[in-house]
Amino acid sequence: MYWYHKETKHSYYSVRSNPNQMDWVLQPSTYKNYPNRFEKIELDKNNPWHGVIYYTASISTKKYYPHGTHRYLRVNPSAGALYPNELYFQARGVEGFKDAIYHYEVETNRATLLYALKETEGIEPYMGYETAMKGLLFLVSAVYYRSSWKYRNRAFRYCLLDAGHLLGSIEHAALLVPHTTNIKYDIERKKLNKLFGFSTGDTDGREVFLSGASVATALEKSVNAVQFELPYVDGSGTFEVNEMMELAYKQTSYLLEKTPQKTKANFYYEKTRLKESILERRSQRGFEGQAITKLHYTRIMEALNEPIASDCDEVVELFVVLNRVQNMPIGLYHNAKLLKNEDFSQRAGYLCLEQYSLGTQGAMTFFLLSTAKNYQALYQKAGIIGQRLYAVTSYLNIGCSGIGAYYDDEVNAFVEQEGMVLYALAIGR
Repeated sequence: MYWYHKETKHSYYSVRSNPNQMDWVLQPSTYKNYPNRFEKIELDKNNPWHGVIYYTASISTKKYYPHGTHRYLRVNPSAGALYPNELYFQARGVEGFKDAIYHYEVETNRATLLYALKETEGIEPYMGYETAMKGLLFLVSAVYYRSSWKYRNRAFRYCLLDAGHLLGSIEHAALLVPHTTNIKYDIERKKLNKLFGFSTGDTDGREVFLSGASVATALEKSVNAVQFELPYVDGSGTFEVNEMMELAYKQTSYLLEKTPQKTKANFYYEKTRLKESILERRSQRGFEGQAITKLHYTRIMEALNEPIASDCDEVVELFVVLNRVQNMPIGLYHNAKLLKNEDFSQRAGYLCLEQYSLGTQGAMTFFLLSTAKNYQALYQKAGIIGQRLYAVTSYLNIGCSGIGAYYDDEVNAFVEQEGMVLYALAIGR
């Protein structure tokens, strides 16, 4: 997948020679709603299992702009607030849901019942499970034009990062049940795309599945792969095909050699404060140059370094530029080791596409890199790491901003490491 990543790199020259011009007439919708003939269930966030859905992907606030315009923001971040991902789930044996397959309707905070399960069937076989699972099984899709409308060919990166953020949101919302989360990248995408009506007629590729997750425990009974036919429901309104993105998706939909991670993360968050911090989360647009404490640094790094239980655990390298952490040397770090003891604040701001109010004024700037081959898995893992950073900083009342645009090759040169630059994030006050 190096060809796609190489073709979508940013450089000082490329961002100036190819300015991004958006056609506002073609601006897509960020909501997908099934027709009212489907049964729809109002979610009650006080029901713990409803709360897992609510604290994963719901609308948290409305942001107002001059001239009376506004934008709805969600608990999970998204590049450009375009929200290309949709959330589907199967419920089995949990309070507040019939045993069925659902779609989460973000706009109204309702679960749309798509198919009622018979006792011996489910989506478990499509996700690699041999027995029925009690709890919630999630599937994350991408309606890619929501992102490619603005970001063009580079948008596949953002669809994957945002999917990772959604998986990370599931991971933290599941702590309220409480349950641990297991990520599933090796899902039967082609079969699931057809099952849910994504790949019929001329709609092939407009919406596709990327990954899954379980907040569930195994039952001692077998289950057959469910079979049904859903109608195609448009998730963007407007659409323009992007052949590069569709090719990139097809070429990365089959995993190569994979190494599972069976160890589960061990987080500690006080539940009431965690709920508050999930709803309070925002993406910062700039920092004031204030420092964070060494204790904050330690808590943040502990959260990021907890294992991510999954069926394909790709290696993601974490480089950190420390600008303002009390009682710690400034400079470039890798795996908690100080590589260069210099003031790189201006350099970090420049590398983040000259967003100096973030990379320079922040306390820390993170750069995530990888040489792994399973592109969808590693990119979504980067998004999960990013969501962990949002979660822990919001809990600690520290600001965070994900930065999907940076000067790719110059980041490589700065950290003196080859591989793909996946993500940058800045935190501070």
